[in-house]
Amino acid sequence: MLGHIAIRARDIEATAAFYRDVLGMPEAFRMQDPSGSKLGSVHIYIAPSQFIEIFPNGAEEPGDLKTTIGLVHFCIEVDNAAKTLEAIRSRGAPIDVELKTGYSRCIQFWTHDPDGNAVEFMELPPESLQQQALGKPSDS
Repeated sequence: MLGHIAIRARDIEATAAFYRDVLGMPEAFRMQDPSGSKLGSVHIYIAPSQFIEIFPNGAEEPGDLKTTIGLVHFCIEVDNAAKTLEAIRSRGAPIDVELKTGYSRCIQFWTHDPDGNAVEFMELPPESLQQQALGKPSDS
């Protein structure tokens, strides 16, 4: 199980507010830096034992997502993509890709945070490859 993803933000408060107030994910806790004098990170709750960890002091612009090695986007699974889309649109989220059926037959849409990190929202209907894979035994 994925425990958390970590991102560095140009403005930690604006980024935390986006995930909390626009996307509707609760803020779980904050941690101070080792000296205890500055904010070290903000943790946004996604699901049991899963968080987005936001660090301050981002300064370098990300590269082209089509060619940059490393994290390209992250995805949040939702029960109803259409309802989620309308909820976050009403709170001012930029919508980069409107609701559509993906290649895997999931239902998805896309947004991005204040630093341009791509966030996919995905619903897994029974015909989606992801949902079908959930019923297969693992190789472990």
